[in-house]
Amino acid sequence: MIKSFAFTALLFISFGAFAQIDDSAVANFAKSFSEKNNVPIEEVNAILNKATYQADIIEKISKPAEGTMTWGRYRKIFITDERINAGVEFWKENSETLAKVSADTGVPEHIILGIIGVETYFGRIKGSYKVLDALYTLSFGYPKRSKFFTSELEAYLILAKEEKLDIETTKGSYAGAMGYSQFMPTSYRAYAKSFEDNGTRDLINSPEDAITSVANYLKVHRWEKGEPITSKATMTRKITNLNKQVLKPKNKVSDYTAIGFQPAEKLNANSPATMIILENEQGEEHWFGMNNFYVITRYNHSPLYAMAVYQLAEAVKAKKGKAE
Repeated sequence: MIKSFAFTALLFISFGAFAQIDDSAVANFAKSFSEKNNVPIEEVNAILNKATYQADIIEKISKPAEGTMTWGRYRKIFITDERINAGVEFWKENSETLAKVSADTGVPEHIILGIIGVETYFGRIKGSYKVLDALYTLSFGYPKRSKFFTSELEAYLILAKEEKLDIETTKGSYAGAMGYSQFMPTSYRAYAKSFEDNGTRDLINSPEDAITSVANYLKVHRWEKGEPITSKATMTRKITNLNKQVLKPKNKVSDYTAIGFQPAEKLNANSPATMIILENEQGEEHWFGMNNFYVITRYNHSPLYAMAVYQLAEAVKAKKGKAE
């Protein structure tokens, strides 16, 4: 009786898992990809048949840390002594690459490090999911964002051939991001660069290529060399009429100083700015968000993410400076 019940339950779970995939969407994708890219449909189906639906991916993407945590909790994940020390070591190991890339692109060395540090702990945590499984699951089992992820799946199939990646075993995040810099396939194809310009862009095994690619991404998204990123704001009087937070700087620094916000560092009064509002245990923090802060949010649209990148970068820079 127990054995029979267990077997029935197992069948139920198995069928439930398969039921999460939209088979007609898989078939339509295979046909479309085949026709657009001149690849035999049998070849496309053979690849897709090797993918496995991962139910826990749906769970994770439904509750991303950026959408559920306060800044106080989020900060504690990334701004730690261990991660800062790892950043100093990574900087030492890749100092020549960072110096050259920064000089070529205008993106500061420590900001490049900040992104790699937040994304993968400087290459220590690159993801444990097969990219094929992740993109298959999200393309055909997560209708809310199926359009986005099917475009990423298509890009991945093309990318794997271009960069000679093992399409079945390459691993990344639960969303399908890869390598030190956690580029999604479309970003990999569009922004990845080889440090040695040797025709191969290896973000998974080459820190040099990852450093080059992160800087290129920020440069293409209009990083402004030598310009500020953010500055903590203090309120000189009670402010009740602050508009809803937006990431893109649509006002000027002077618009905020006029209503009672003062930056910790001197900022050009005419520079575009927005006001970033972060929640911590004591209440709210306010920060002037400049153009370069907005550029960091092009990598990940969360202000929590951008602030973690900035503060980790500054902490690594300060620690390295003390050690020299």
